Amino acid sequence: MGTSSDTGTSSGIGATSAPLDGKADQRLSEVHSPSSRVAVFPDDAPLKLESGQLLAPLTIAYQTYGRLNADKSNAILVCHALTGDQYVADVHPVTGKPGWWQALVGAGKPVDTDRFFVICPNILGGCMGSTGPASPNPKTGKPYGLDFPVITIGDMVDAQVRLIDHLGIDVLFSVIGGSMGGMQVLEWAARHKDRVATAIPIATAPWHTAQNIAFHEVGRQAVMADPEWRGGAYSEVGVVPKNGLAVARMAAHITYLSEKALQGKFGRNLQNRATRSFSFDADFKIESYLRHQGSTFVDRFDANSYLYITRAMDYFDLEGAHGGKLANAFTGTQTQFCVVSFTSDWLYPTRDSKAIVKALNAVAANVSFVEIESDKGHDAFLLDEPEFHATVRGFLTAAMAKRGLSLGEEQG
Repeated sequence: MGTSSDTGTSSGIGATSAPLDGKADQRLSEVHSPSSRVAVFPDDAPLKLESGQLLAPLTIAYQTYGRLNADKSNAILVCHALTGDQYVADVHPVTGKPGWWQALVGAGKPVDTDRFFVICPNILGGCMGSTGPASPNPKTGKPYGLDFPVITIGDMVDAQVRLIDHLGIDVLFSVIGGSMGGMQVLEWAARHKDRVATAIPIATAPWHTAQNIAFHEVGRQAVMADPEWRGGAYSEVGVVPKNGLAVARMAAHITYLSEKALQGKFGRNLQNRATRSFSFDADFKIESYLRHQGSTFVDRFDANSYLYITRAMDYFDLEGAHGGKLANAFTGTQTQFCVVSFTSDWLYPTRDSKAIVKALNAVAANVSFVEIESDKGHDAFLLDEPEFHATVRGFLTAAMAKRGLSLGEEQG
């Protein structure tokens, strides 16, 4: 079996045959030489995917925060959502914006990096340094593009297991994630029951519904309809299917917000004008907002990664994978769960979280459930929601006491 290696920041960039703009060039630099830490698993240690294909070499880019204690019992794995990455609590190297969960993770925060060693990997199939469709195919030296194998949420978790093994951690104190991150939490809890002490799946579901799949298909078709997509080989000629990816992001972003939040923030207000233009300009503030969301997204995200990750989410069906009975996924679990939903989340509504809770109750699991009152929609888990933050803090603090977790002597 090959030996994994771990590196910090390195230099270098994959070549393209035509120049890209500054942000796109910087994003490509992160694909090949991420600013975060990187674990590399060589050719003789391939990852077997659910499709049956073998993937090697395998690179997992990740970021850590805090210190691992002497007995390695204070590690928390944070799993990111569809468009997230490993920069959960520090400045993003491409956008310069704060970490996507900086409100929750950090010193003195609910996921307290003074207490815990927090690990956040970029998922398999991502575009911020982990192996994905933008990575070089060892057989050709060119980006994988559509030659990259189709992956699943389970494959993402299996890659994360490689990383946790590489770090020498046997049992994670907690696995935490929202949305697609919550799906990874559920997979961890189902596949690796003896390695997860506590689990916090947030604003998520045990399967993707027909409506969820439908929204993703609209986004994928928008990307593939862009002439610059070039059958997935756009990187080889130095172009980006910006228009298609921007439209995909706009459509998806609508699902992350509630009708009340959209109405309250934008209403029918006009954007920088007193009257209608009688054109197809962005007359309304909501139009301008969505266009901005789309245009900034293409600066930091790979179009093919978007296709592969949304497909992985569509394939997610924890019930179907366990004989048509969701409770089977958790049989024998000793993990302590805290399931969280939000009242205005219509993408992954509370009924989905209740299905998880019902399945856990059926196997007499230790589970608590909290539905947070919020008008912010699905994105509430990323925003400043005091009750949500208090729930996470309280659950982790109580779990520490219950398990007698002592930070003790830190590792160097």
